[in-house]
Amino acid sequence: MYVILVYDIVVDDEGKKILPKVFKSCKKYLSHIQNSVFEGDMTKSQMMALKLELQKSLRKDKDSLIVFSSRDQKWLSKEFWGKEDDKTSKFL
Repeated sequence: MYVILVYDIVVDDEGKKILPKVFKSCKKYLSHIQNSVFEGDMTKSQMMALKLELQKSLRKDKDSLIVFSSRDQKWLSKEFWGKEDDKTSKFL
């Protein structure tokens, strides 16, 4: 499945420690495209592994993470408004 993942970590004292962990976990499975945004293809088992890994770090009362998924990237369109910095140029 094709996934777009977006997170928002509250950067307080604890959040400063959580943020690099979340970034590193996401980077293992997906391509980093902008600040706290990642995208890429994943299997269901990879998605489950990432979810379990992130649940160890995310604080349910402060942090948020949204995952958009589709069967295939071809069902989504990508359009740049402003600076075009396509770090995923390998994707069509």
